[in-house]
Amino acid sequence: MNTRTLSVALACIATAALVGCDPAATEPAPDAPAATEPATKTPSPSATEEEPAEKKAVPNFVGMGLQSAQDTAQAEGFFVLTSHDSAGRGRAQAFDRNWKVCSQNMAAGKTVPVDTKLDFGTVKLEEDCPARDAEEPEAVGGKMPDFVGKSVKVARDALDSGTSITVTDAAQGRMVLLESNWQVCTQKPAAGAALNGQPVEFTAVKFEEGCP
Repeated sequence: MNTRTLSVALACIATAALVGCDPAATEPAPDAPAATEPATKTPSPSATEEEPAEKKAVPNFVGMGLQSAQDTAQAEGFFVLTSHDSAGRGRAQAFDRNWKVCSQNMAAGKTVPVDTKLDFGTVKLEEDCPARDAEEPEAVGGKMPDFVGKSVKVARDALDSGTSITVTDAAQGRMVLLESNWQVCTQKPAAGAALNGQPVEFTAVKFEEGCP
């Protein structure tokens, strides 16, 4: 019998005449075992994998208006669409109905997943399609490309973004605002010169005009 139980028993004997007391009833119950929490089940990974995209044959878009080509592509389930200027002038296709398709990056009839990007080469409706898309110049090996005949916009895009560029009208002293409508007549430094951060100068006229 521990000390606490003995004290309770003695108290009961002393007060037995007054009230009933059962020393055993005052014995504290043994400690109950600690409750255990149910084990948490780790969710198993999904047994299913993402299904590959459906495959379809690519329609022939060449000769269509750009808007019609885009609508046709989407009706067939192709929604990843882009376009570019086949003339190499770097123009944006702001109003799709004003442009027509000259080329497509995926051959007509080729079966590809419907999430494949389709890229349309385009020109304005009144223009003739080139035999092939014009290649945009690049400053390869730190050398100045030949920009004569190219659009001022394409020339600017080909140079480092930090290059200081001055463009002047070679004919009438006009401001050169929409650079994709202007072609380079002269350039400084000359084609092939090393590019080491020096300023670049262009003279230009509009594409429908001849360089003086």
